[in-house]
Amino acid sequence: MMEVISFVALAAGLIIGLGAFGACVGIGIMGSKYLESAARQPELMGELQTKMFLLVGLIDASFIIGTGVALWFATANPFLAQIATLAK
Repeated sequence: MMEVISFVALAAGLIIGLGAFGACVGIGIMGSKYLESAARQPELMGELQTKMFLLVGLIDASFIIGTGVALWFATANPFLAQIATLAK
């Protein structure tokens, strides 16, 4: 039982950590490409900015969803209920 709890804690940490890393790298690459394209074609800056902010929101939303799933597994672990029923 304690092994499952420790593995779930490790998995939750990996989900949150790797999700944050991926979101940060993705937003960084997207921001640099936005600046490159805005420098090349300044007349498209407003259109590109709208699309960039939309994508930033989607990237952050996927990270927040991953964090929510990880915290759900950390607090209300469905695996523990299965182990408890098998142990009876």
